[in-house]
Amino acid sequence: MQTLEQSPTDPAFVQDPYPFYDRARAAGPLVYWADYGMPAAVSYAAVNAILRDRRFGREEPAETRKAPPARLAAFYAVEDHSMLELEPPRHTRLRGLVLRAFTARQIAALAPEVAALAHQLIDALPPGPVDLLPAFAQRIPVIVIARLLGVPEGMADDLLRWSNAMVGMYQARRTPAMEDAAAAAAAEFAAFLRGHVAERRSRPADDLITHLIAAEAEGDRLTTDELIATCILLLNAGHEATVHTMGNGIAALLRHRTPPAALAPDRIAATVEEILRYDPPLHLFTRWAYADVEVAGHTFRRGDRVACLLAAAGRDPQVWDRPARFDPGRPEKPHLAFGAGLHFCVGAPLARLELTVALPILFARLPGLRLVGRPRYADLYHFHGLARLMVTA
Repeated sequence: MQTLEQSPTDPAFVQDPYPFYDRARAAGPLVYWADYGMPAAVSYAAVNAILRDRRFGREEPAETRKAPPARLAAFYAVEDHSMLELEPPRHTRLRGLVLRAFTARQIAALAPEVAALAHQLIDALPPGPVDLLPAFAQRIPVIVIARLLGVPEGMADDLLRWSNAMVGMYQARRTPAMEDAAAAAAAEFAAFLRGHVAERRSRPADDLITHLIAAEAEGDRLTTDELIATCILLLNAGHEATVHTMGNGIAALLRHRTPPAALAPDRIAATVEEILRYDPPLHLFTRWAYADVEVAGHTFRRGDRVACLLAAAGRDPQVWDRPARFDPGRPEKPHLAFGAGLHFCVGAPLARLELTVALPILFARLPGLRLVGRPRYADLYHFHGLARLMVTA
């Protein structure tokens, strides 16, 4: 296995990580990423195999796990109940209960609301150059998830603030100050939701929190702590990923002068999948080995960690013809932007709905939309999203 060095906070990498991914793939399906101190899977086949192999998982083996610092207790109190960080049987139980409340029919019914919100936000755009990230891409997912959960829409700015602080724990640029901010945000977020859940227990409504409270399987229900962690996960993971995907997607569509036909009703689904493949919102997702297992000629031992580079897998030339080309008309193939296997993103249907509804409306309402300057990416790795998206109509 070849060892490669590449700082994930290097400015050139932040703006364009794909040359490093190409270099890594040329070295083999697995490379040792020295900056992370772990092997990294970079081919589609290797990433897909690890994500689907039950001998790998998100939860660190008990024998290597260390207690988190006391000052971060509030953050890890939430993480300890997050199904993203758990394995069966707890993960199976939590995911099953969530899916009983977070139904496909409930998500599909949101389409008119997403459309109305997109029109409302476009109506409110000021004349002249505008940053579409705060004006459009951020507002849609945070308002939609607030409505879905039954949280007051006026809380949107607080939800954004808490979410942005908490996801800082997963970024390569993480500092002690960011850790303290994440712990404070987790405490505030959990306290707010604890009160809101208590209110919904006494006054049920037609919202996701009420449905999560009522969800039951074989007499088992979510505890309050599990409810809080699930609501935070749905907001943080869903909002963060959708904002980046929408921003990256708008930029790609404008940079490549994509014809309007790609956003037509019969084409928009394929265009969204190409956006997700071409420039996904999450680039790195880690797994722990639970047994001795061989992947691409390398033997992982129990307790070893591996980085799955989702964005590198999406540009694998063994799967896609000219993968560095943005081509909404290319034949659809499964990508890994939402992960795969046991931890496949539970919010994927909602993200796809928001993108397939909002993007055609934006480009139909603003047919002269064009970039002002070159979009710049923010220093957010493992995430990959724009710092701002200046446009003019």
